[in-house]
Amino acid sequence: MAIISTAGLARTFSTKRGPVEAVRGIDLTVRPGEILGLLGPNGAGKTTTLRMLTTLLAPTGGAATVAGCDLAGDPAGVRRACGYVAQSGGVDPHVTVREELVTQGRLYRLPRPRAVERADELAHELGLTGLMDRRTSALSGGQRRRLDIALGLTHRPVVLFLDEPTTGLDPGSRADLWDLVRKLRDTHGTTVFLTTHYLDEADALADRLVIVDRGVVVADGTPGGLKRAHGGSPDATLQDTFLAITGRGPDPADATPVAV
Repeated sequence: MAIISTAGLARTFSTKRGPVEAVRGIDLTVRPGEILGLLGPNGAGKTTTLRMLTTLLAPTGGAATVAGCDLAGDPAGVRRACGYVAQSGGVDPHVTVREELVTQGRLYRLPRPRAVERADELAHELGLTGLMDRRTSALSGGQRRRLDIALGLTHRPVVLFLDEPTTGLDPGSRADLWDLVRKLRDTHGTTVFLTTHYLDEADALADRLVIVDRGVVVADGTPGGLKRAHGGSPDATLQDTFLAITGRGPDPADATPVAV
């Protein structure tokens, strides 16, 4: 049984120079409780795929379901089932952590007493209890990222989408985020779908990797399986394996101007 399934999912953008195929037909499945890493060179279509699966961007082709809800036919059902944490986050720097969490609960139509209770639950789970009365502008990078994830978990989604969750964090904060993602899967059975440019992160965290390039899936398997199949050895680095599959590195400096 798949909690996420796509068939030929595609997105074409219209530009002054003509149509641009950012995603040319993505076929993938994600199992319940799986941590799946979506990798690819910059411009390969990762964020576009994520935005389509979270209903933030309408596909121009193909089909998909998330938690049994059809992407085109039941977008509200998809939104109820998933949480999304974008690359840049989106907290209000002028309010406290408590105010941000309670407001998010109210946006999900929780009665105020329940929104306050849910804020305390999330603060406890994500190590924010001692920061509840601090303005979000005073948080460290790692603390702010934990708050971003708490906001995405307010409605107890069965699928959590994380777009570059540890970009800009120091090694200690990255390790803390990895532990948090594992805890969400192990304790709550949350399915986690993440994109990352950090191959060590993908290697350590993901149960399975899907590699996309130029808008299509070019490899799918466990980190160890991909190393054996494409790197020549289970002891190969994921960096070497990635280069063997795509011929390009995942560094943002490799950005192409045509895909989003």
